[in-house]
Amino acid sequence: KRSVVRVTLATDPDGTGGQSIDFITNGSEYQKSPYTFKSIADTKSATLSIEVIKGEVCIGTLSLMPADNIKGMRADTIALLRELNSPIYRWPGGNFVSGYNWRDGIGERDQRPPRKNPAWTGVEHNDFGTDEFIEFCRQINTEPTIAVNTGFGDDYTAAQWVEYCNSGSDTVGGNWRIKNGNRDPFKVKYWCIGNEMWGAWQLGFMQLHHYVQKNNLIVDAMRAVDPDLELIAVGAVNQVNRNHDPVAAKADRLWSVGMLEDCSNHMTFLSEHFYAGRKPWTKNTELPTVKHVNLLKDQIRRISNEHRRLQPTIKQLAGRTMPIAMDEWNYWHGDYHYGELGCVYDLKDALGMVAGLHEFYRQSDLIQIANYAQTVNVIGCVKTTKTKAEFATTGIVLKLYRSEWQRIPILIVDDFGDLDVSSSRSDDGKILTISVMNPTDDDTNFDLSVPGVDLPEKATRWIITGSHHRAKNVPGQVRQVDASEESSVDISSGLSVPALSSVLYRVEL
Repeated sequence: KRSVVRVTLATDPDGTGGQSIDFITNGSEYQKSPYTFKSIADTKSATLSIEVIKGEVCIGTLSLMPADNIKGMRADTIALLRELNSPIYRWPGGNFVSGYNWRDGIGERDQRPPRKNPAWTGVEHNDFGTDEFIEFCRQINTEPTIAVNTGFGDDYTAAQWVEYCNSGSDTVGGNWRIKNGNRDPFKVKYWCIGNEMWGAWQLGFMQLHHYVQKNNLIVDAMRAVDPDLELIAVGAVNQVNRNHDPVAAKADRLWSVGMLEDCSNHMTFLSEHFYAGRKPWTKNTELPTVKHVNLLKDQIRRISNEHRRLQPTIKQLAGRTMPIAMDEWNYWHGDYHYGELGCVYDLKDALGMVAGLHEFYRQSDLIQIANYAQTVNVIGCVKTTKTKAEFATTGIVLKLYRSEWQRIPILIVDDFGDLDVSSSRSDDGKILTISVMNPTDDDTNFDLSVPGVDLPEKATRWIITGSHHRAKNVPGQVRQVDASEESSVDISSGLSVPALSSVLYRVEL
């Protein structure tokens, strides 16, 4: 049955003076109709309307995006994430995953079912699913990690997801992927087995003695599809859910201890999560800078110390160390300006991020994966408006240290008071980096000497600072916090570190 549909893009609220395109539909089959409009004005009051001129139609979905989009993703945001150059991304992650059916996110995007977000607010339209995540990872040259649903999910569903990503045409899941246009397997190596299943807020929460059985059941099913997977199990050191887990509470059995005792042969890593900052995590609206910058470092050290204390007591580990994947960590403040959980990060947060990275380097024998959570807007290191994208202050730090920090950490035993100092060298020993975070109001200078090493007189340095401790970056505006590079800096008389800054020195040996 022939029908006519008109789509109009107008620059004013009443829809007049716009551009229109008519589509003719025939029959009852689903029909996809692409179109292009050229913007003729800048406005915040544009309207997009659909009008049925003739006949009857059912509208499946409508999508309007800029012409420079990259497979549905914003080009400006992808450009920043390429600069960030993070080595690994975790998806879908978080509380959301315990109510997520991955099958809703495959196939023709316009025919995927929208679902009410079961963990947070709003609607999940499923425009971004497994194929899109893999394409995203390819666009920014990163390693994918997929988190499976161990809340409302089951072993069959998790195993079939592995089929979809890693198997060939001899499996149901592999055939679906091929049908959806990806003949070659995605070869997803890293998989998270659930998210925060120890917490009563988690969809499908269960008591520890039940959950360890579910973890192992799901892992066995996934390994039957692909035995070479790297699996990250749910951990929570020091956590006993005394209000909802009477068995663990009576035994005083820590969640991470129970997981290591009953599941150590069903994991490659054990995850830990933490957040710190202003409300909702504390009643304090703001701490002094010298205390605020230590929040992340203190949490990393707390978790590391507990694992170093507990793991040697667990006989099932037989003396080996289970490496930690800190696959959620960040500052989190309760004042939201970029949508749900979209808090603003300032210079204090950037300096604290440096101190946190320093502590990760010190604990890198134990903590082998660390996923900053999250990426864009939602406690993210990138912030966006409708038309602009920019690194938050924390993104400035992550970008610089990913680019310049070397792989081999160096032990520093001196106490520098309020300063936080860390160092590293390259594999070949030709590059030395020294990072100094100064949260005080005083400039400082200290001697640099390495026994047995003749240091050059010049170095390159990057200074991260701003005009005040609450300086921040806003999309579309000049950065208030950035990393300024200086070459051929004289270091013969010591390292100079301005007040309220972090300085990274690169020394060519």
